Order: sequence, then C-alpha cells, then structure tokens
Amino acid sequence: MHISLNELLTVTFTLFAVIDIIGSVPLLVSLKTSLGSINARKATLISGGLMIVFLFFGQPFLNILGVDVHSFAVGGSILIFILGLEMVLGMEFFKSDKNARASTAVPIAFPLIAGSGTLTTIMSLKANYEELTVLIAILINLVIIYIVLRSLNLIETLIGPAGMIAVRKFFGVILLAIAVKIFSANVGGLIK
Repeated sequence: MHISLNELLTVTFTLFAVIDIIGSVPLLVSLKTSLGSINARKATLISGGLMIVFLFFGQPFLNILGVDVHSFAVGGSILIFILGLEMVLGMEFFKSDKNARASTAVPIAFPLIAGSGTLTTIMSLKANYEELTVLIAILINLVIIYIVLRSLNLIETLIGPAGMIAVRKFFGVILLAIAVKIFSANVGGLIK
C-alpha cells in the first residue's frame, strides 16, 4: 500500500488543528492544578484508543446506539462549551473529586483530546484518505499529545502565573468559539 507524504501531512495537520493540544494547555494546567496531576501516558492511550476505534468502528458504533454523527457532535460541543466557560469565568462546573483516574478519561481524554470534533473529523478523513494514512496521522498526533502533557510543568513555568491567566482566558474564548462552530455546523442535521 502506497502512502503519499502530501496526504499524510494534510491529514496530520488537520487532526493537529482539530485536537488543538497547544490551545488546550491553559485548561490542562488548570485541570492539573485542581487534580494534583495528570497521567500523560494514560490520557494519551485512552484518547488514542478512542481515535483508533472510531477510525475503524465509528459509524457502525453510532448506528448501533441509534445516534447520528450530528447528535454526537452537538453533545460534544456542549461539553466543550462548558469547559470554555470554566476557563473564561474561572468557575468550576466539572466538580473534581480529586480522582485523577476518572478525570484522565473525562474531561481530558474525552472530550478535550478525542472529542466529538476529533472523532467526526477522523470519520470524515477516512472517507477521503486511506485508513493507513489516517492511522499514521493519529499516531503522530498522539506523540505530540504525550510530549505536551509531559511538559505541562515546563510550559507553566515558562509562561508564569499572570501569563497563564491571560492565555487561559484567551483560549477559553477560542474554545467557546469552537464549541459554537461545532454546534452550529451540526444542529441543523438534528431537525428533520
């Protein structure tokens, strides 16, 4: 099977933009502060598992549940919107029980890393590119995600407390905009 380097770069950068792990750093630092720590390996493995499962079984899985892609995307957009509100308003909607294991899965692995936007993008990419190309792009993005999650302390030190507050509010607004975009792009598909 031949893999085109141009296609691989396109798919990799598309996923990188949708996952937006760099833009999620302020939220991740905030979650790390409230939880005490984030298990980078576990978060990467869970989000990677979700992405790979959706690559191969996404559409049939949603069909079994009786959920269409639009409903899935709207649900994920609401969660992303709430996370954005937390960042902008400084309020805590996701009450932390200090259980880092549970928080690694929700909201870090899903919906932050492997959210509805990422999963529906993977299903869309599969329609246009070879499965192997999409799979390799997912693996490349997982390496980047792991490096960012492992470097949160360094990133936090470089930016500083005041910088983190400013960046957190800015990216909170970006997260709200992404949520609204995902919602508006999919809510029309719910009305039949």
